[in-house]
Amino acid sequence: MKSTYNKLIISALAIFSLTACDNDDDTNVVNPPVDANKEYEYIRILTTDGTSNALTQIKPADGSVINLEAKYPNASLYATATGRYAAVLYNSQNLVEFFDTGLEYHGDHVDVKGTPKFAAITGDGNKPTHYKTKGDESMVFNDGDGTLSIAKEADFHVSGAKMQVINAGLEPHHGAMVKFDNGNYGVTILDNASSLPGPHGVKIINASGAEVVASTLPTSRIHGNATDGTNALFGAEGGILVVTQNEEQRLIPNPEGFGTVRAGTILYAAEARKFLAYTNLKGVYTVDLAGNKMNPLFESTDIMQCKLDKEGENLLILLLDGTLKVYDLETGKLDREGKVIAATLATEIYKPVIEATDDFAYIALPALGEVHQILLSDFTKINKIKVSAQPTKIAILGYETNESH
Repeated sequence: MKSTYNKLIISALAIFSLTACDNDDDTNVVNPPVDANKEYEYIRILTTDGTSNALTQIKPADGSVINLEAKYPNASLYATATGRYAAVLYNSQNLVEFFDTGLEYHGDHVDVKGTPKFAAITGDGNKPTHYKTKGDESMVFNDGDGTLSIAKEADFHVSGAKMQVINAGLEPHHGAMVKFDNGNYGVTILDNASSLPGPHGVKIINASGAEVVASTLPTSRIHGNATDGTNALFGAEGGILVVTQNEEQRLIPNPEGFGTVRAGTILYAAEARKFLAYTNLKGVYTVDLAGNKMNPLFESTDIMQCKLDKEGENLLILLLDGTLKVYDLETGKLDREGKVIAATLATEIYKPVIEATDDFAYIALPALGEVHQILLSDFTKINKIKVSAQPTKIAILGYETNESH
């Protein structure tokens, strides 16, 4: 959803509902005028803590904070594709949970269906590590046994529900997966006969775990992946492994001078319809599928974090010296830059982490116990929000809209 659509100035007219949703009452909601310096009403920020079980939800529109508890410290957080839930992964404890904002999107408005809480469903895979989401489905690769755990949101609040396990006969490894538009999955494989570090390739399986297409392009050191639904890209030794749902596989070579450096992070910017590859040893590159090459976007060894905004329209690069760079991915040009936080030592264990909406960047600062909300149109406007002792993970949930029912 484009912000220009949602942020039209609303006059003082009351907007009456013409259709009904479950549990709606007869109260007509008046949507307030939009403040350009204010976040959307239905955006939520979630953080976990490195040393405690603290789980904090922020509503940036009014600055309110809800303090909850995760099961264990330092849980990993990932927003689901629908925006309503966050996947909460406890790798060492073999547990996956889902946090529910209580927000339900209906295309032209949001309903508040409940209070923020954990959903009923859980996953108990062995070392759940790599998370992906598509539509209403969540997927987790379990490194400890090479299985996938799958869940549909319709089952999230079913009492006693467990994530479905797909066993594709994979060896345990630090793996990854994608889901294609045709319903099949691409999963990394480990070849025990190889003397090279794995994973060593990608095969395609169906929803039952049966092999549809074997790996046809052996490689090594696969790490990081993204898909547009038709093409799946994996960082690998020597370049980017491209696997299509039509069973084709090829390698896009690394730029000259990369040597043994591998792009360990692959991103897909949905709004801009572009793939990006990132390594902290070289920088950020756009991936040209048609030209079969990687092109430099920003080359530096001082990048601390590299993240897409919520809609996949802009790329935010946070440097160790505290500088934030924002790239417009449609043009590939630097849109704005400036120093927004203090410098961070490269040796710090828990470094600041960043996420962004269309209008704001959110940086969790473990050393300060705060989340800083930075207005992207004016980097001098920073709102500091206390969350917990050491916030180490952050996710953006909800919807970039003010429309209610």
